[in-house]
Amino acid sequence: MNPEDEGAAGAAGDTGEAGPDAGTPEAPVARPRRRALRTVGLIAVAAVLGLVGGTAVGYRIQADRDPTPLPALNQVGLAYPAEPLPEGEEPEPLSAKEDLQSKAQGDLRKLLVPRPAGAKADGEDGWVSLSTYVSDYTWPNEALKFQLRQNIRRIASRSWRSGEYRTVTVNLLQYRPGEQIGALEFVEDQFSYARDDSDTAGEELKGSGNGRYFVYPVHREAGFLDVYEARAFAQRGDVAIEIFMFDTRKIAEKDIRSLAEKQLERL
Repeated sequence: MNPEDEGAAGAAGDTGEAGPDAGTPEAPVARPRRRALRTVGLIAVAAVLGLVGGTAVGYRIQADRDPTPLPALNQVGLAYPAEPLPEGEEPEPLSAKEDLQSKAQGDLRKLLVPRPAGAKADGEDGWVSLSTYVSDYTWPNEALKFQLRQNIRRIASRSWRSGEYRTVTVNLLQYRPGEQIGALEFVEDQFSYARDDSDTAGEELKGSGNGRYFVYPVHREAGFLDVYEARAFAQRGDVAIEIFMFDTRKIAEKDIRSLAEKQLERL
């Protein structure tokens, strides 16, 4: 596979724990693993049962109703000329600035938000294989199947550390065009897990169309430093954005929101 189409990166990082000595807490070495994608088998069974039950009820209701005449068929006028325009009268092609989709067809790594001043690289920075990316899930095989079904094309990732313990990972996942909108379905799937973990619907990421960010309550465990987490997800065309932020101090909403907005602007 050519580097431009390489699949992609580990998002939330490996599971990390501090030292066992409860008397002298240490910071988590790395980020907790993300929850795995839904079990495909359970979804398939639920979908089949729902389809069968809904079809049976639908047939019964329809059988008890009087026939309804169909409306007349109408053909709306075509929006494009019936014949090609004469030479010289064709519309000008969109410029690179106007054609937003053209941005994502180049080097996806260049669209990653840059590290903040003073931050140090911490983990992936560039192309990452799909196998590496899914290894951060609790069920890597299910995550791999999901991404392949969605026609994953490539993933670019950037991670850094700033301050004493804050770590950030930004992933751009690009999907091939097809019958299903891979980027949108991936983002919606992540929303469901983010809501389960936070018991909230998250906050709307203004200007994104469908983006949301989540700030979680502190996670405390005896012998370890407090862990705070924030996530953000959004979709731009065939590219999905996911951002993970961890710290031992409270994460302000504006921190995750502004970072997500900057990444959106670059797309």
